[in-house]
Amino acid sequence: MGEETVSKNFIEQIIEKDLAEGKYDTICTRFPPEPNGYLHIGHAKAILLNYGLAQKYHGKFNMRFDDTNPTKERVEFVESIKADIKWLGADWEDRLFFASNYFDQMYEAAVKLIKKGKAYVCDLTPEQIREYRGTLTEPGKESPYRNRSIEENLELFEAMKDGKYADGEKVLRAKIDMASPNINMRDPIIYRVAHMTHHNTGDKWCIYPMYDFAHPIEDAIEGVTHSICTLEFEDHRPLYDWVVRELEYPHPPKQIEFAKLYLTNVVTGKRYIKKLVEEGIVDGWDDPRLVSIAALRRRGFTPESIKMFVDLCGVSKAQSSVDYAMLEYCIREDLKLKRPRMMAVLDPVKLIIDNYPEDQIEYLEADNNLENESLGKRQVPFGRELYIDREDFMENPPKKYFRLFPGNEVRLMNAYFVKCTGFEKDENGNVTEIHCTYDPETKCGTGFTGRKVKGTIHWVAAKTAKKVTVRLYENIIDESKGVYNEDGSLNLNPNSLTVKECFVEPALAEAKPYESFQFVRQGYFCADVRDSKEGAPVFNRIVALKSSFRLPKQQ
Repeated sequence: MGEETVSKNFIEQIIEKDLAEGKYDTICTRFPPEPNGYLHIGHAKAILLNYGLAQKYHGKFNMRFDDTNPTKERVEFVESIKADIKWLGADWEDRLFFASNYFDQMYEAAVKLIKKGKAYVCDLTPEQIREYRGTLTEPGKESPYRNRSIEENLELFEAMKDGKYADGEKVLRAKIDMASPNINMRDPIIYRVAHMTHHNTGDKWCIYPMYDFAHPIEDAIEGVTHSICTLEFEDHRPLYDWVVRELEYPHPPKQIEFAKLYLTNVVTGKRYIKKLVEEGIVDGWDDPRLVSIAALRRRGFTPESIKMFVDLCGVSKAQSSVDYAMLEYCIREDLKLKRPRMMAVLDPVKLIIDNYPEDQIEYLEADNNLENESLGKRQVPFGRELYIDREDFMENPPKKYFRLFPGNEVRLMNAYFVKCTGFEKDENGNVTEIHCTYDPETKCGTGFTGRKVKGTIHWVAAKTAKKVTVRLYENIIDESKGVYNEDGSLNLNPNSLTVKECFVEPALAEAKPYESFQFVRQGYFCADVRDSKEGAPVFNRIVALKSSFRLPKQQ
């Protein structure tokens, strides 16, 4: 039999061609976030793509903070990004870099361009620069300062560095082509004055490089071979290539663009998340209703589920959106064989077994996971008084309702058959107690075959049950109306969070932060890392059990 054909994405094809032609001896990729917010699910794709390529081709992976804009950057964001990337499993080893560590080299690079007659200091205001730039259909106009002498430009640029000008008073621009059909090539700004304290360099600098100038320099200094970025940078590639060419780097990196990962009906924009945080609508950048990596981790998603999701999305040049249900499918697939299935009653009503010994507590054996025997068994306490879910009893049930109702018999999961003999209500008509009798011959595991029942319900023993807080999440966006209102504000779902006090098996009270379980018939839940206390966990629902999502059939 011939070897199985492995389909390669277009980036892998480019890398393999470059290696085969000897353009590079080995590859080096990088992930270069700006530390101005928390990373989200879209960044996970970029992280895993860049790290995965370095692993596949036995190359190097650089972790670099693109910290060239001190106005928005904070150490908090640096630390959160490091934690997210390590959690995803991308190991940068000793290859952690900061763009700000190259500020001296970037300054020298700008001086080199001035000396080559390829950069000039411009006094136009930001408004004038926009006006002179032209449009998509009309060429721009040259700045009246474009033809300053090299000597004057060197003197002015040094004065900018020495703090002699106010913010916005002067900029350094690349001298390229004001008639270029690509607006990015119309003498772009490469340095601006900004009297700001930087999180890494302090007050050493009062001029800072622009991203489009800094990024190719960073890549070249670090020996990056394939600078992989998202499609919005495709129009910036000619400028990227111009910078590395004019600065005469011996092994210039190659920029390659791929399509971003878009999820339907979720909020990823840093500006919007910042507003949600500041207005107290969510309880931080890691609120489990968000899709920041920190939020997904806190909710109970696993690195394996994120990797599965990214793999299913694939790598392409075509922009598209992915249904959030696919991410939920991935976490279910990852957890279903790994986590124990425990009993928790989210909307409790008391069930009393009138013919069961009043003070007796017995321990019944239960499988931790019917699909994975290696997770073993546990002992579950059982007694005369239990809690069951309110939806598991109806006074006047419709047809094909197989749970408890007067005169009907069901199995209590891992326990006995019980038959409903009556119930009690309060003055508002709400059921407060359900009365049953049990048949001791029907104990689970004894091989009883005398008769069958159609319904099985879960329960917890009232005497030993632990009371815990459970949080149920829906999309923070009202999906029926889309993400944004006409005025550009977010269209929020007022029911995105429901908090319940419920009863669970006693073992669940010992859950540790990030520990996850399947609650029978309710979904997968994770002990919250922030709000849980020893012996009193708060559980976040990761995902419900059922979904309409199906993987497309393989052709």
